[in-house]
Amino acid sequence: MEAGERRRQLRREAAEYYRGLRVPERMEEALNELFLQRPEDLYGELANYFSKFSKAPVICKLVGRKLLNGVGQPTLGVEIYCTVQNYEKRICSTVMATHSQIPENALPEAIEADEKERNDSVHTAVKWVNESLNTMLRHLDPTDQCQADKMLGEYFANKVEEKKEIERQEKEKEEEEAAKASPASSLYRPASTPKQKKGVKPAKKVSAEVTPIPPAEPAEPVLCGSLAIGATSLAIAKAGATISHVPLYLHTALLKHHQESPKEMTLPLPMVTVLNCEKNSPTKLKLVKEVMVIPPVELSLKQGIKRVLDIQKEITRLLESSGKKLPTLKISHLGCLTIGYDSLEQLLLQMQIACNNIGLELGTDVYLAINCAAHGLMDYEKGKYEILTGTFKSPDEMVAMYVEMIDNFPFIIALIDPLRKEDREQWSSICCALGSKCYLIAEDGATQISKLKTDQNINIAKCSGVVLKYINQTKVSDLIELTGILDGQRHITILGSPDGESSDESLVDVAVGLGARFLKLGGLSRGERVAKYNRLLAIEEELAANGAL
Repeated sequence: MEAGERRRQLRREAAEYYRGLRVPERMEEALNELFLQRPEDLYGELANYFSKFSKAPVICKLVGRKLLNGVGQPTLGVEIYCTVQNYEKRICSTVMATHSQIPENALPEAIEADEKERNDSVHTAVKWVNESLNTMLRHLDPTDQCQADKMLGEYFANKVEEKKEIERQEKEKEEEEAAKASPASSLYRPASTPKQKKGVKPAKKVSAEVTPIPPAEPAEPVLCGSLAIGATSLAIAKAGATISHVPLYLHTALLKHHQESPKEMTLPLPMVTVLNCEKNSPTKLKLVKEVMVIPPVELSLKQGIKRVLDIQKEITRLLESSGKKLPTLKISHLGCLTIGYDSLEQLLLQMQIACNNIGLELGTDVYLAINCAAHGLMDYEKGKYEILTGTFKSPDEMVAMYVEMIDNFPFIIALIDPLRKEDREQWSSICCALGSKCYLIAEDGATQISKLKTDQNINIAKCSGVVLKYINQTKVSDLIELTGILDGQRHITILGSPDGESSDESLVDVAVGLGARFLKLGGLSRGERVAKYNRLLAIEEELAANGAL
């Protein structure tokens, strides 16, 4: 009797439990609806029907791993797992691209130090992800990008403060040790020695008739482990898109436009690098780092990429026929041919010949962009830019040279980093002279996104637009906020690949979702770069099929 009563009690409790969750009502609705449809996979449709009543997925685990980027350097990969219908499920992963601040002509010891710093940073980033961030972000809704990035930003700010406190303590300790050592050392050192230094300084002011150039601004220090912030933010964006059953580009657009779905989307124009000019080669030309081809807007992306490929093949043929044989013609980390020239005219003439040979005209059928990377040209002793071996120009002379260049070669529609970011006066001059003729774009000055934004303003020299790179502690919300400010100030946005690109294609989706004007991905070689062009082609097809392009 007791067992029977217990069973009846359990049945009453079960009925009450299921009624409270409206299970009988929804079961009846599902069975009635599916009977009319009579689907081939009935249980599959029942699962789909009830899945919309299940709890929203939440993050349950983050996994950080040390991986390799496209040039064999260590970088960070992050995987996100969510609790989906009571089960742990791997949702997505991302691999961070890395940016090096080491110049081309760096000394071996500087390169070695950079490698050690990179390894240490990746090791710290993996630890952050697997420990602190894994705990901090558990149970978070992956579609809540704003909250995720807020938490990541606060975590990073705390780490910055921790580092400052450690440095302060170390400095105090050094000062204490120096103070203890100074009385003993003064017994062996003449009292007049420190005063001699004051007398030496005035002798250095020899010839002050030349206006000194602004000194180079120090590179913003990169906090060890900062990759963890950018990688986790991007991984959460990808997870949010996956959970919402939309592509990442649409998810990004919805985040930017406060969940209002855009009726139409515009693809960014690709700036395809076809030549990487070595500044340390035996040839004379130093002014040009990259030559990029931009297809005209009236072509589809597919047609534009084919046109650039045809030009690239013709350039290779011309170089081989001139006596330069592969592998002498090497492919650079940017995914294009690496070659040197003796003058800008020689380079541009070869581009014109290559285009003419396949029936194209520069300035009509395709356009050029030149990355000058001028921050690497400055000879600080002379206070001038070395544009050719042994040929130097002052910042003002550089402006005059660019004006003449664009007058002579109007098919160049964009100059990237024509001057150092510190030469603000000359940036204003060049914008006044050439702003209506070509885009004047800052890339080096926009590397550290955290320094760009000050009081709803873009803290860069006057220019047409900036190249934004997703590196280090950059978060998806940072890019959304910055591109909004750039749009409001009528600056153009270019999303750019860093030097150490990875196989992750997310940058392309983010660029499309943000409405970037251009996409700077490098050349049409190397898998990690071609993968992004392939993703761009796939997005074009998808948008065209949906009538949203």
